[in-house]
Amino acid sequence: MVKGIKNNWKKTGAVIIAIVLLVAGMITWRYIEREDELLLATTTSTYDSGLLDEIIPHFEKEFDVRVKVMALGTGQALELGKRGDADVLLVHAPELEMEFVKDGYGEYRYEVMYNEYVVVGPEEDPAGINGLENTNESFQRIYNNQSSVNFCSRGDDSGTHTKEKALWEKAGFDYGDIDSEKHSSWYKSLGQGMGDTLRVADEEDAYVLTDEATYLSMEDELDDMKIHVQGDTNLFNQYGVIPVNGTMHSGVNQGLAEDFADWITSDDIQNMIDEYTVHGKESFDANAYEE
Repeated sequence: MVKGIKNNWKKTGAVIIAIVLLVAGMITWRYIEREDELLLATTTSTYDSGLLDEIIPHFEKEFDVRVKVMALGTGQALELGKRGDADVLLVHAPELEMEFVKDGYGEYRYEVMYNEYVVVGPEEDPAGINGLENTNESFQRIYNNQSSVNFCSRGDDSGTHTKEKALWEKAGFDYGDIDSEKHSSWYKSLGQGMGDTLRVADEEDAYVLTDEATYLSMEDELDDMKIHVQGDTNLFNQYGVIPVNGTMHSGVNQGLAEDFADWITSDDIQNMIDEYTVHGKESFDANAYEE
C-alpha cells in the first residue's frame, strides 16, 4: 500500500517536472522567437497613409528583424501597450500618450512628425463650409444644418476621434448630446478605422474629420469627397513614439523598441519622412529635431 502511494507520488512528481520543463522550454522558445520581431502598434491613419510601407523595410534591413504592424485606433494601441501586447507605439493623441508614460506604461515619448486634420465632405457642400479656416464655425454650420447633412465619426477612441470630440466641444457643443441616439439620423458613429470611415462617408454623402495624409492616399478611391476646411491651428496633428516599459511585462522586446524610437527620430529617417509624398504632396513634417 505504502509502496503504491510512493510510486504514485513519483509518477505525479515526474509529470510536474515534465510540465515545468515544457513550460520553461516554451518560454525560452518564445523569447528566442521575439528577439528578431518587433510588435509595432500604430494608428490606422498612419498605416493607411502608406508611410510605414516606405520606411519600415529600412528598419528591418538595418536591424535584421521583422516588424509586425498592428493598425488600430490610438486608444486601442495604448491598451495593447498597457497589457504588454506591443513593444512600441506610434500614435497621435499627445495628452493620452503623456498620461501613458506618466503612469509607467511607457519609458518615454519622443515627438516624430506632424500633419494636419482636414474636414472633408461631399462636393456639393450642403452645410456651406468650403473655404472656412475656422473649424468652430464649420462644425456649427454642420450641426445647424443637420436636417440636410450627415456626419461620419470614427467612434473608436482613436486619436482622430479624440480630436473630433475636442472640436465639437470647442465649437460650443456637448459631445455627449452629439453622440446620443436622438442625433443618430445625421451623426453616424462607426467604430471603424480611418480608411473605412472615409469610404462610408463617401457612400453617405457625409462630412468627416480625417488626417490629410490618409485622405490624399485614398482620394482616387472616393467618388464625391473633397477637402472643405484646413489650415486652422486647431487641426494640428502631432505623432509620437513610445517604447513600452518592459519592466512591467517580461515579454516586451524593450531593447528593440528603444532602437526603433532612436531610429525613427534619427536624421536619416526624419528626412525620409519629410520627403514622403502622396500624389506629389508632402504628407508629414518630421519634427523630432525641432525645439
